[in-house]
Amino acid sequence: MVSFLDIVFCGDLVLDEPRPEYWLSGIAPALHDADLAVGHLEVPHTRRGTEMKGDVPAPGADPDHLAALVEAGFDALTLSGNHMADCGPEGIADTKLELERLGIVCCGAGADLREARCPAELSILGKRISVLSYNCVGPEKGWATDTDAGVAFVRIETANGGPIIPSARLEQAMPESVRTMQQDITSAKQNAELLMVALHKGIVHTPARLAPYEQPVAHAAIDAGADIVLGHHAHIIRGIEFYRGKPIFHGLGNGCVVTRALSPDQDHPARTDWARKRKELFGFDPDPEYRLAPFHPQAVNSILGRVRWHDDGQMEAGFIPVHVEPPGRPVIADGAKAREIIDYVAQITVAADLPSLLLRVQDYMVVAS
Repeated sequence: MVSFLDIVFCGDLVLDEPRPEYWLSGIAPALHDADLAVGHLEVPHTRRGTEMKGDVPAPGADPDHLAALVEAGFDALTLSGNHMADCGPEGIADTKLELERLGIVCCGAGADLREARCPAELSILGKRISVLSYNCVGPEKGWATDTDAGVAFVRIETANGGPIIPSARLEQAMPESVRTMQQDITSAKQNAELLMVALHKGIVHTPARLAPYEQPVAHAAIDAGADIVLGHHAHIIRGIEFYRGKPIFHGLGNGCVVTRALSPDQDHPARTDWARKRKELFGFDPDPEYRLAPFHPQAVNSILGRVRWHDDGQMEAGFIPVHVEPPGRPVIADGAKAREIIDYVAQITVAADLPSLLLRVQDYMVVAS
């Protein structure tokens, strides 16, 4: 009988609220059942630092909340999002130090660009696995340099030549930056039997649609040796694609996002202004019941990506349906709710002009092909 390694991964994690273990408890069983669980940590966890100017900054979360990620079953975290540098170098340093203390490996941010580009490396059941993490949406002020702390990145130019920030119309990946990512992948793959690449990418709060750069960058990662590509940032699910037989999860939706920083009822001018412009920018008003997760109505659908990596090298890719309950707690879906999410993933995959998926339920997992 062929055995396999079971890998589960989720999208953005923002744990600002008290009792983080409660908010994670609805998806924790699937994380614990996996041999390896990977998530994306969206904000720094720190009690110090200076707020970064230039985008809508996130507040630092309580470092004590990171222990809940261990309790929930996470083994590795990617950090190269658009908010990880919001509390300056201190925020990155404090987050990484606490994760190291807790025994969670991470990648994508560091005291300089060299450190930010280093992979997270794990040995799971005798298999060598590496993870790389890149920001594709800016802001540039949060990117690491040879001398400054920040996150690893792939440079995507805007349509009008303006600043590279998440709200800009981002269109074309710069070839030199893509080659740098590919060099990192080639190097990391020399020491890994399986390599995952996480891309913080996409158009926020918008169903289905992919930006022009998303497929080319994801394909370039696989061309260089990546085995799985994970997408997050949009706070809503995107479609699933297979390229050269390797799975690309273009957007995993929210892993667990519970925060008051997205509410208009707060004392931070930039965050308040952004929340009040939400309808103008994206065409929806959040459901008031989702006060801790005020996202697009379709963002109540989420997934845990899942890959079974068999000893013979074959991979089965799919997902576990997740429903986000008010006011923002994700729970593993079953029954009719799970069927709704399965149908939704199929629909948005086609709507994004990706090849249609054959989805079948097998051993508590929706297998995609």
